[in-house]
Amino acid sequence: MPGRPSSKRLHPTGYPDGMTATAPRDYPHLFTPLDLGPVTLRNRVVMGSMHTKLEDRGRDIDKLAAYFAERARGGVGLIVTGGYAPSWRGWLLPFGSSMVRSAQARRHRTVTDAVHEHDSKILLQLLHAGRYAYHPFAQGASRRKSPITPFAPAALSSRQVEATINDFARSAQLAVQAGYDGVEIMGSEGYLINQMLSARTNDRTDSWGGSASARMRFPLEIVRRTRELVGDDVIVQYRMSMLDLVPDGQDWAETLELAQGLTEAGVTLFNTGIGWHESRIPTVVTSVPRAAFSFVSARLKAEVGIPVIASNRINRPETAEQILEAGEADLVSMARPLLADPEWVRKAEEGRTQEIIPCIACNQACLDHTFANQRATCLLNPRSAHETELVLSPTRRAKKVAVIGAGPAGLAAAVELAGRGHQVELFEASAHLGGQFRLAAQIPGKEEFSEAIAYYAHMLGVRGVATHFSTRPGPSQLTDFDEIVLATGVTPRRPAIPGVDHPSVMAYPEAITHPEQVGAKVAVIGAGGIGFDVCRALLHEPHESAQQWRDRWGVVGPWERRAGLGERSQPPPAREIHLVQRKTTSHGKGLGKTTGWVHRAELRDAEVNMIGGAEYVRIDGEGLHLTVPGPDGQAREPLLLAVDTVVLCAGQESVTELVEPLASLDVPVHVVGGADLAAELDAKRAIKQATELAARI
Repeated sequence: MPGRPSSKRLHPTGYPDGMTATAPRDYPHLFTPLDLGPVTLRNRVVMGSMHTKLEDRGRDIDKLAAYFAERARGGVGLIVTGGYAPSWRGWLLPFGSSMVRSAQARRHRTVTDAVHEHDSKILLQLLHAGRYAYHPFAQGASRRKSPITPFAPAALSSRQVEATINDFARSAQLAVQAGYDGVEIMGSEGYLINQMLSARTNDRTDSWGGSASARMRFPLEIVRRTRELVGDDVIVQYRMSMLDLVPDGQDWAETLELAQGLTEAGVTLFNTGIGWHESRIPTVVTSVPRAAFSFVSARLKAEVGIPVIASNRINRPETAEQILEAGEADLVSMARPLLADPEWVRKAEEGRTQEIIPCIACNQACLDHTFANQRATCLLNPRSAHETELVLSPTRRAKKVAVIGAGPAGLAAAVELAGRGHQVELFEASAHLGGQFRLAAQIPGKEEFSEAIAYYAHMLGVRGVATHFSTRPGPSQLTDFDEIVLATGVTPRRPAIPGVDHPSVMAYPEAITHPEQVGAKVAVIGAGGIGFDVCRALLHEPHESAQQWRDRWGVVGPWERRAGLGERSQPPPAREIHLVQRKTTSHGKGLGKTTGWVHRAELRDAEVNMIGGAEYVRIDGEGLHLTVPGPDGQAREPLLLAVDTVVLCAGQESVTELVEPLASLDVPVHVVGGADLAAELDAKRAIKQATELAARI
């Protein structure tokens, strides 16, 4: 068909026919335009879909427009919105985001105009939740309840399947009327289209089930009817599940057959989707190595004639460039990195990569918020999705500000205050920046926390912050300042256990920093986030390669094993560890929703002994003496853990020794971060509090 984007062929380098590189020297592939037929993208960077909750209420449309406008202004080539349901039955949440009426399309002109003003393109993602819906009106391929949602779906009748196909096409038409450059059809992550494709969730016996080819009819018809309604001059992007990572998922032959059929039906681009939400293999947490799944995108790219987008754990320009240069994909998708820094593209283009606010894949403020029905933002950039509310404009009156403490809160305060034009001096008692982030960066799977420290260190220099190491200022050194920010952090709490001063006892900072001093048999006291981190530090080596990670989790190509599920190869645990807590609740109950299950699985795999309901009796040369609930849950029984080392992870206490002395000064003192509240280490809260303070001073 004339003008169809599928007619565009790419050289192995990734450049379209007849197009030469005009991109910056460091990232020539990343900054080469891509001609898709109906539109030309100015670079190969795609802001992947991510639901922020700004999509769910019409009153937030201006906030959503401001959110996307910042990313467009920052240079991203193509933006994909969060998911919009094509019908009310397809809602993720009751009264959630949808595109079903002309009035909604008219409101979205605010979004599309804001993006087009900055020469970016934007697609509306169409997503039907299927059995992943959090409401009682859910409909799925069959009546099979999801393990992650509370409601069993009603099975779609044959007539309802047809109606749902038309709903997708009609929503795409409305999106084009709203000014979108096209749509992304969500066929991945275990939502309705994925459910229709898999024997795991589709046990139908009509023409929409029973065989792989019959199950494929649903997405093929959605794309065909969508293309018929929207014509040839808009983008139809399809998010393909390349690795289902669940039993009875698709194999590679089925995926390839579907891809070829979708290409013929009118798809412009394939985006990569990895794993269902119910999969027990992590796909986006920080312990997943960078570009761990690009090998699958590369395999598809070799088989189809339209551009392919790589995704998942691509967060740095160097990684993106390597993927494109190797011919593994034609574009790269990044959702959370562009949530973290709206200027990611511009900074890379201008050679300012050290100024990029890094995405450390912690999930604490983004995906954990999404699954808790809260607005998504970023731990390191709390302005994200709050652009109209948290404004860091240049100050009208420059002040001299002292920031005491260079942990996450102090670093955020110093960088943002200086960014507004204040004269800032930063005082740190140790010889290093980072505080608790410095410890986190030494945990296997959390190495990227070091990039947050590197970012702050660089920005202190860029913004002219005078930094004083190994310095504990007293009131007499602070009399010349207009404002003081106290961010002195926390110190480990030492519980009142008899024998706590025994030579076998270590506090968690010491165990993390010097694991070689920890014995072969260990008791870890405290099963919160730090306790889990200490266990991981004592069990695994840092800097695991992508292949080592795939071997450990059993991830293989779907051409080797159906759905990409292979045999797991677990290294023997480095130590015998007992993780002990007073609480009777499950270990790690307070860990993040999207990461906690990963940490618990890693400790189970390493045969860590979980002990709850413990009362600590004493620590001596024999080890750790406890009492634990007996079989009846009432009487207590003695237990000796014959260990070489006891590591204390029993909470923290705020470091507030300067609060009272500073009260004598006639200067406002602001206490932030762990110094303000040490109940649980919370970098998200600390950085947000410091940033909001910087906006007020």
